[in-house]
Amino acid sequence: MSEPSGDNEPVTIAATTCSALSAIDEPLPGTAATAPGYVCLEVPSGWGRDVLDGSALGAELAAEISARADAAGVRFMFIRRPGRDIVRPTRTVLLARTEPGNTWCERLEIANPDDLLDLVPRVVAGPPPGLGTAVGEPVVLVCAHGKRDRCCAVLGRPVAAALADEFGDAVWECSHTGGHRFAPSMILLPTGYTYGRLDSVQSAEAVRAATTGRVYLPGLRGRSTWDAAGQVAEIAVRALTGTDQLDEFTVDDSAVPVVHHRDGRAWRVDIEKRDLPPRPASCGAAPKPVRPVVATRATLIGVFDRG
Repeated sequence: MSEPSGDNEPVTIAATTCSALSAIDEPLPGTAATAPGYVCLEVPSGWGRDVLDGSALGAELAAEISARADAAGVRFMFIRRPGRDIVRPTRTVLLARTEPGNTWCERLEIANPDDLLDLVPRVVAGPPPGLGTAVGEPVVLVCAHGKRDRCCAVLGRPVAAALADEFGDAVWECSHTGGHRFAPSMILLPTGYTYGRLDSVQSAEAVRAATTGRVYLPGLRGRSTWDAAGQVAEIAVRALTGTDQLDEFTVDDSAVPVVHHRDGRAWRVDIEKRDLPPRPASCGAAPKPVRPVVATRATLIGVFDRG
């Protein structure tokens, strides 16, 4: 496997890696981690395989943050500036909520990671808590968590560097996004739209779309607000209707999800799980069965009063 070059040329990766094996036939829709809220802490170095394994924050604090994040239903991540190991007296924290109609992101600085114990529970349903500065432009998180999987580092870092050249401080390298086999993986906050297998040029197109209130469909894994079925359903309806505006849809998560447009239209989306040949979920792991969720049909079931 080749390493990324200094000028961010495309990276060739051997077919034995988890990302290359996944790309053969595994669909992307429905593979985003389900996370209606995010708490991201700047940690320049010292990431362990798991961000809350105690390597960076100590066992006691990590365990408490993990418990509070689980209770609040948020995803906790590490972030750092692309290509730089900068230690500062304070650390940036990003707080975000992803639901349509209640989508927000705030940025603040803390001096002590212990402050997270009070911050994590605040990222719950409701208006922005006003703990930091409101962030109006999309925040870009690109997975570069090499200790978790080598595909994330080799494929993600060149993308993060290229995006930082164009979008500056809006771009961060981040820890595990869920699904290294879809590397390079990118999350856009505050919406939680998650992407996979996009090169630097395509990733920039996705970010530009988000800055103008649109959703870029190529490489879209799903909006992390919904579960896998809901993500698949939303993407299927977006593809059917050609609608790319950010907050046009909400999804009723169920065995047969229903996707609602803000104009009152609703679609029932039939889904099924399909069996693909086993393959490793991570480089070096034992092969496991792959059962992606796919949409088989989207049916317009009516127009309802959304007022």
